[in-house]
Amino acid sequence: MSELPFEKPINDLRQKIKELKSLSVGKGIDFSEEIARLEERCKQLEDELYNELTAAQKMHLARHHQRPTSLDFIGAIFTDFMELHGDRLFADDLAVVGGLAKLNGLPVTVIGHQRGKDTRDNIARFFGSPHPEGFRKALRLMQQANKFKRPIITFIDTKGAYPGNTAEERGQSEAIARNLREMAGFGVPIVCVVIGEGGSGGALALGVGNRVLMLENAIYSAISPNGAASILWKDASRADQAAEAMKITAKDLLEFGIIEEIIKEPKGGAHRDLERQAEDIKDALVRHLKELLPMSPGQLIEDRYDKFRKVGYFATTADLPDADRGAEREDAEPTAAARERDQETAQLLP
Repeated sequence: MSELPFEKPINDLRQKIKELKSLSVGKGIDFSEEIARLEERCKQLEDELYNELTAAQKMHLARHHQRPTSLDFIGAIFTDFMELHGDRLFADDLAVVGGLAKLNGLPVTVIGHQRGKDTRDNIARFFGSPHPEGFRKALRLMQQANKFKRPIITFIDTKGAYPGNTAEERGQSEAIARNLREMAGFGVPIVCVVIGEGGSGGALALGVGNRVLMLENAIYSAISPNGAASILWKDASRADQAAEAMKITAKDLLEFGIIEEIIKEPKGGAHRDLERQAEDIKDALVRHLKELLPMSPGQLIEDRYDKFRKVGYFATTADLPDADRGAEREDAEPTAAARERDQETAQLLP
């Protein structure tokens, strides 16, 4: 299991414990007390580290090359999965996978971004960044699910939509926008799970759901931290600094009301125990679908609309005390824009 830089102290301690155990067996020397002491220290370090991860550290865990992908979770959570291919317009984008499956016997449509497992696979799947045909494939499967009254489950795991010329030539922004519009109007339950990195419109194109859930160490943002650092400081290497400022963690987004639930991860990340992580995701999916399935199509659409209308906190000057906003003076001179609006209003009045 490969380590991230911030995990080095723990892994060094684990290696020392392993060496002592090997030495104890090979030389017949009793190191049980020393091993017990080091194991206790290792557990303490794990608790200190993984319970207090920074946003930047969670970003690196979300991008871990051994982190489970959509296909990993589909195989572990669902039965009778049958993958469907192509958008019926241009091609089959391997950065998006989807098809029919059963969740505890319930027919569902499941769709997700798919990163590669190695360099060759990543190149074939564009590192999980879809082209327009990927979003259109997802939309085709969702429209089919809506027609046959099947719940839709999506797994979000992408840095963003593919940014190249070929994607723009084929209508990248239109494909994303169409998904947003169509997902808002489907009369079936939609549950979205951010399993890794949810970046930009490429994530949101699969993210308009009645319920949006996140794994504990996943991230979800309007732009990737690397992209934000490139814009703000002209230096993508400052992504860690951007991550800390952007409020991209599951905890932040739950507080903002953008997601409904945080799904706990095994200590050290989802890649440490796929089976356990899949079981936790499955439990959450079943629980939320039980709430949504009794709703009518109209209620589901209204529920989805209300969810996204509530996103984002803001205050008007009417909500602030006079000391903060400054009381308006009766003799205050109106602005030019205000005078122009008054004149337009006067012309419309009888």
